[in-house]
Amino acid sequence: MQHIAEVPVEEAVPITNQDSGMGVREDLKKIRCAVVFCLLSVLVLALPTTYLLVGNLRVHEPDPAQVRKCHFSVNLRKNVISSAEKPRAHLTVKKQDLSPLVGDQLPVLQWEHERGLAFTRNNLNYTNNALVIPVAGDYYVYSQVTFQGPVPNDKLASVTQIITKVTDSYPEPTQLLTATKTLGEMKANWFQPVYLGAVLSMEEGDRIMVNVSDIQWVDYTKEYKTFFGAFLL
Repeated sequence: MQHIAEVPVEEAVPITNQDSGMGVREDLKKIRCAVVFCLLSVLVLALPTTYLLVGNLRVHEPDPAQVRKCHFSVNLRKNVISSAEKPRAHLTVKKQDLSPLVGDQLPVLQWEHERGLAFTRNNLNYTNNALVIPVAGDYYVYSQVTFQGPVPNDKLASVTQIITKVTDSYPEPTQLLTATKTLGEMKANWFQPVYLGAVLSMEEGDRIMVNVSDIQWVDYTKEYKTFFGAFLL
């Protein structure tokens, strides 16, 4: 004989409506706690990050001295002379005045400064056989002197040209550049060009000129053979 267990109706129903509502409330409570925890975590992490960012900005704040230096550099660039306004001059040869020498100084070449290829610009003037520097700076100074003779000259072993400078503070000429060429065995109608050129630091009022060892042999027939010039860099 089989026995069948009878289950009460109350026990057959697993969850009531009241129990279901309580479960939902518990889940919502857990979700709210999780959200609050996440927000607090984000806030805690954001505080040191914000502190580091503010500190970094303070480190990179421009120093007033650096700002003034920057403004000074900008103003200095504004005062830089443009290429078109820079002093420059190119002088060409002309027939020389073979006047007697004074003292031990080598003869000074005389130049054409207006006609042909010759010119002077922006106050780099030619006065008393010299270029007068109008503003201090670095200049490229150059000169080519071509020596020539109609017949061989056994007594003329070499030729020399010198670029010299004269200042008000030091009256004796100062040699800036010099070059000497040995003539060797020269045939009839010989010629020998001698070139000089270099970047030189000049002061306002400096006077530069060209001296040669044998002025009577300077070729003045063509302006592209013998010339002298300078320009501000």
